[in-house]
Amino acid sequence: MDKHFYVYILASRKHGTIYIGVTNDLIRRVYEHKQKLVPGFTKEHGVDKLVYYEVYDDPGSAILREKRLKRWKRDWKIELIERDNPHWEDLFPSLV
Repeated sequence: MDKHFYVYILASRKHGTIYIGVTNDLIRRVYEHKQKLVPGFTKEHGVDKLVYYEVYDDPGSAILREKRLKRWKRDWKIELIERDNPHWEDLFPSLV
């Protein structure tokens, strides 16, 4: 069975608060954020809109990418999102 790992970006709204995470089950993890089942930053700030994600074949690459993205300037993160998702649409419905 193919196992994938995902680096994802959630936002509260267009140009709003951004959260970057990594998971091996994107649908489950975003659902948890949307249902406010994840205590902490995303729950407190209403960050539950999936606006960007990348797929990796191994966890090491995904974790490294997540760490790098977290160090990026905010403007770079916004450019990354808007390259593929200029209107900051919630991508979650297209996954389920």
